[in-house]
Amino acid sequence: MSKTAHTIYIIVFALIVALAIIFLTLTGLSYYNTGLEERFFHADHTSLKPSGILGHGLGIIGSLLIIIGVFFYMARKRFRFLMRLGVLKYWLEFHILLCTLGPVMVLFHTAFKFGGLVAISFWSMVAVFLSGIIGRFIYLQIPRTIEGRELSLSEVKDMKSDVGEIINLSHNLGDESYHVIVESTKKKVELYHKNIFIRYFRKYKEDNNTIRKVKSVLKKNQLSRAQYLQIVNLVKNEISLNRRIERLVTMQNLFKYWHVAHLPFALVMLVIMVIHVAVTVVFGFRWIF
Repeated sequence: MSKTAHTIYIIVFALIVALAIIFLTLTGLSYYNTGLEERFFHADHTSLKPSGILGHGLGIIGSLLIIIGVFFYMARKRFRFLMRLGVLKYWLEFHILLCTLGPVMVLFHTAFKFGGLVAISFWSMVAVFLSGIIGRFIYLQIPRTIEGRELSLSEVKDMKSDVGEIINLSHNLGDESYHVIVESTKKKVELYHKNIFIRYFRKYKEDNNTIRKVKSVLKKNQLSRAQYLQIVNLVKNEISLNRRIERLVTMQNLFKYWHVAHLPFALVMLVIMVIHVAVTVVFGFRWIF
């Protein structure tokens, strides 16, 4: 899949979720704003209540989307005969779409009213969703091949290039500019702080300042627009690789710990969901079947 096609792929997914939220909100806004005691008398109660034709349907479709999103992605990762079926990165993005759209539909299925055992499943679903966002962030910090395999530390280091040599061969820069650019791509001592998030943002700010400095010195040279962008992108890539090398082991460990937190919530959600569906069927709520 080309970069353009992948961008369209992501935009379409985001639009599907956004349009679903807008449509469901506008459809039931009046009903959801009505107090729980008065909803029985609302004109849309028969349709939008959890056992109503639309409310029940949202619960069924949302649950199916979550189940498909979870089990197809797990199968793609674990079964050898599926490992060559598409790029894992795209499977993960499809998993994220279904496991975002599914909970949205389940939320509207509840008509924003939940309690008892189902509440445990719902809040587990919320925990899974929120931890999934965190997991996605950690996942993106770990360099991977196009197939989705994690790169080792040595493989990431091999991706670095000799920026000084490249600039010497292809660009005629002044000594000051050359020195600033070469120094900008060297690994620097990390700005330590006991809080990992403060440490991360300090490093982010320092890297942005470095890139601004590189851009400033480049403007003093007689470079074409293409040459200017080539050097800036080269510096950005080297800084990004330095950052990833520094954080690689930390992010790999965080990803392992993340699985320990993410999986139990997902299992609790799925088990209670199955119990909820079974009880619903036993009590005769069959939707349109």
